[in-house]
Amino acid sequence: MINIKIVCVGNLKEKYWVEACEEYKKRLSRFCKLTIIEVEEQNKYLQVPLILKKEGELISKAITANTAVLAIEGKELTSEEFAKFIASQGMDSGEITFVIGGSYGISEEIKKTARHSLSFGKGTFPHNLARVILLEQLYRGFMINEGSTYHK
Repeated sequence: MINIKIVCVGNLKEKYWVEACEEYKKRLSRFCKLTIIEVEEQNKYLQVPLILKKEGELISKAITANTAVLAIEGKELTSEEFAKFIASQGMDSGEITFVIGGSYGISEEIKKTARHSLSFGKGTFPHNLARVILLEQLYRGFMINEGSTYHK
């Protein structure tokens, strides 16, 4: 069973985000050991470079050698390609850490440290929605790998 860690900047405040994430965490429990680590979103009154630096320092304490950042400039994968990516990570290292940045993205230091850079498209998403999208895509990927009809 693959270990998947998701490191997120900020926490979920709205009930609907919490409920969506809980549903996917429940569904994913049969496929992986999932850990979600929330690091503190930095003071919005600081200058952006300082926010990214401070958030990067917090993120760096939680990432592993096999990390994938979610960034707009990352590689876009179809759901089938993402399923293959998950399977290959499970066979290669047995673990992967995904990083979802805050309002200003992810520091360049973390991007340089990461082994993978992935994107769910050229649009900008709130980080709470990005977490739900990642969880859904993980679930979809495992279902594809299982040969389920969930993915049509």
